[in-house]
Amino acid sequence: MSLSFSGRVALVTGGAAGIGRATALAFANEGLQVVVSDVDVAGGEATAALIREAGGEALFVRCDVTRDAEVKVLMERTLGAYGRLDYAFNNAGIEIEKGKLAEGSEAEYDAIMGVNVKGVWLCMKHQIPLLLAQGGGAIVNTASVAGLGAAPKMSIYSASKHAVIGLTKSAAVEYAKKKVRVNAVCPAVIDTDMFRRAYEADPKKGEFAAAMHPVGRIGKVEEIATAVLYLCCDNAAFTTGHALAVDGGATAI
Repeated sequence: MSLSFSGRVALVTGGAAGIGRATALAFANEGLQVVVSDVDVAGGEATAALIREAGGEALFVRCDVTRDAEVKVLMERTLGAYGRLDYAFNNAGIEIEKGKLAEGSEAEYDAIMGVNVKGVWLCMKHQIPLLLAQGGGAIVNTASVAGLGAAPKMSIYSASKHAVIGLTKSAAVEYAKKKVRVNAVCPAVIDTDMFRRAYEADPKKGEFAAAMHPVGRIGKVEEIATAVLYLCCDNAAFTTGHALAVDGGATAI
């Protein structure tokens, strides 16, 4: 199956590590020019450097996705460097909750909703006109299995990911006839730096995470990257408005 990515440009937010880095590298491996964005300058530059070292083309642009002016500049820098935008993976997100709903703070709520929801909305707001101008393209937003059901002790995060799916489905319907496809990928627990820190602090969390997936393990960042590339490729032209669970069977229970 050909992914049909020749000569195209991809943008990845939250590209400094984890799923974002893996997806940026996967895009580059398919021959795309890649714009990597994050608030983590060192991590983002490292991702871009890995792409260039492997013979690809990449640009890092620091961007706080909660700030409209910075997102606008990110799109301008993308066009300035490569002249177009074909695919956007809106992956920037945070999870900082530590307790049940009534134990949360307003600061936690504002921070999580700011990055996870406002950030996705702002990115799509500025990406869609670019895609419309060239006759189409694809956007994939990072949601979560927490956006497909309940997530105890992660209620704000869960609400934010439900919102990402709502934004995804609504935008998909609004722009379907304009050949702009919008989908979401919904990972379960994935082996990232964030997960490793949690596991080191409490090994029982790792055991619980593996047990929650019928396949008996947590996911790999490369497995999410593969799903993102599929949702972007021409072979997925009839897929839009979909929230794709990549979860080792967790949501099938």
